[in-house]
Amino acid sequence: MQAPAPARLIEGGLPTEATVAQVLVSEYADHLPLYRQAQIYARQGMSSIIRRWRTGWGRQPSTCVRCMSACSASSGNGESCAPTRSRPRAHQDRSGWGGADPPCVAYVYAPDRKADRPIAHLAGFKGILQVDGYAGYGKRAERGDVPLAFCWSHMRRNFDEVATPGPAPIAGEVLKHIAEFYAIEKDIRGRSAEERRLVRQQKSRPLADAFQ
Repeated sequence: MQAPAPARLIEGGLPTEATVAQVLVSEYADHLPLYRQAQIYARQGMSSIIRRWRTGWGRQPSTCVRCMSACSASSGNGESCAPTRSRPRAHQDRSGWGGADPPCVAYVYAPDRKADRPIAHLAGFKGILQVDGYAGYGKRAERGDVPLAFCWSHMRRNFDEVATPGPAPIAGEVLKHIAEFYAIEKDIRGRSAEERRLVRQQKSRPLADAFQ
């Protein structure tokens, strides 16, 4: 008698979980596209096998991503987006800010920038949605159950681009003002949500009013 072989990530396939993780991390975290990885593996005599694997495991992570997205969406998370023609979205947890959820970031890819994409990705989400200035989120917010919180970092870039080349008194003053928000956030990071809300009402809100 011989014990059955352990189940593989890809049924009937050769790649181990470690190999699949290596390729996926290289593709999505290190921005090394598959064709470049294929060139690397080709030097080891594996010219096309990675692409054949990809068709097999491409269906596998989708279940994991759906679970991660659901977990993130239920935890009052934010969403951030890379400014590209296509749209990889990162659904992030709030554990670094004192949340009780386990660390988790789910990357969800969309082939275009249509507003329908974030609406579909965030179906069932309730809570404050932290975003950049992409107009497509406005349609999601029109329903009234998801207020938008825009990103100071995205707005800061515009003033930084003005101030970096040379003297720009107004832009420089804006950067100093935004730095005060950052200092407050650094001080309260890791505290409970209620503590952070209270400090923001006491300290950050007057700064926001003055900024306006």
